[in-house]
Amino acid sequence: MPLPAFLASEYAPVAPQAAAFHIIPVPLEQSVSYGSGTARGPRAILEASQQLEAWDGRSAPGEAGLHTAPLIPCDGPVETVLERIEAAVREALACRACPVLLGGEHTVTLGALRALAAGGEPFGVVQFDAHADLRSSYEGSIYSHACVMHRAVADLGLPLAQFAVRDMSREEGAVRERYGVIRHDADTLARQGLPDSPLPDDFPRRIYISFDVDGFDASLMPATGTPSPGGLFWHQAMQLLEACLRGREAVGMDVVELAPIPGLHHADFTAAKLVHALMGFAQRAASGTDAPGRRK
Repeated sequence: MPLPAFLASEYAPVAPQAAAFHIIPVPLEQSVSYGSGTARGPRAILEASQQLEAWDGRSAPGEAGLHTAPLIPCDGPVETVLERIEAAVREALACRACPVLLGGEHTVTLGALRALAAGGEPFGVVQFDAHADLRSSYEGSIYSHACVMHRAVADLGLPLAQFAVRDMSREEGAVRERYGVIRHDADTLARQGLPDSPLPDDFPRRIYISFDVDGFDASLMPATGTPSPGGLFWHQAMQLLEACLRGREAVGMDVVELAPIPGLHHADFTAAKLVHALMGFAQRAASGTDAPGRRK
């Protein structure tokens, strides 16, 4: 069955050079360590997106132009897959578009970060996740989904802010201290409420947002490899995303780790709506208004 374009029910896909957003599906599933199914995540998001409203309540980000790239082949060594992701993200950046990756396991983020880092302009990473993903290696691989943020801070030297983490090893706690990782863990958010200014003033103005769907509470998002209680609910996540982007620019984003459960439509739709919401926040942050408009 052909892969549908994101929100093709509302918008005709546009040429890469005319799109504000390049949606890049990456069905990677090589290092999942508990529940499986992330290879089916991108298709599920694209299919569920056909049921979205074009208007997200504040703007219609699709009016800025959407281009859904071909599915990234995920056969072969993970290093080869990461190179393919880098190439697709570089193409989006060459078109002055914002890359939007649909995972697949969390390892896909590393390909995007490498492409952005090669551009030489500083940026930071904002991660929503139940897990810190800061292990130096896991189950024999430095490219495990459990290591992606270690690669970001240790290998690429990127500033990192984490939200909603609630499952973490002692090793990862030490890595946080070593690299000065900003954190608003789930327990802190539950006890103290949502911060008005979640990112410090000296955090980079340009940010990459990586949203592992297990950052949501397991009751909202059971369709993931390791659903964990105590996570974010929808409006909490939206408030935090909006606050993170206030006065900043999204240089890329991803939604990863959806592992669809047959017949459980609400999880796929939630992931698709999250992708759409992220594009809306990015578009409005870029324009400085709440009104829809095309990319300059």
